[in-house]
Amino acid sequence: MSKYWIVVAAAEHVRRGRAGGFTQACHGKAAPLRRMKPGDGIVCYSPTTSFRGADRLQAFTAIGVINDGEPYLAEMGDRRPYRRTVAWANAEATPIAPLLEALELTAGRANWGYRFRFGALEISVRDFRVIAAAMSASELRAA
Repeated sequence: MSKYWIVVAAAEHVRRGRAGGFTQACHGKAAPLRRMKPGDGIVCYSPTTSFRGADRLQAFTAIGVINDGEPYLAEMGDRRPYRRTVAWANAEATPIAPLLEALELTAGRANWGYRFRFGALEISVRDFRVIAAAMSASELRAA
């Protein structure tokens, strides 16, 4: 059975991941990526445009499906983050604000952003579908 995930990352990091066909979670930690399996759906939520930036974005910025394979180590200068390959869908970045009451994850929660602080979290298939529709996502399938 597939699961569905939100990974939290600045939009600039999400753009790099989309271009390279991968995702990272929690600054390159392996554990969250090991919970994800091939065929699982993934959505990227970007609170900001730039890493550690004050430029609030609060939008879903990418959506896709985890590909076959295990998390792998990548070289990034002096860092070695873990990554997973992703088949990213064509989709439009979408602000979260209009979806807050429609998502099971956030509905009725004044402090809805608190759960996003963990960097990677599981969501319901219903929430994944609501987000995918709002993003006008197409081609949501593993490569």
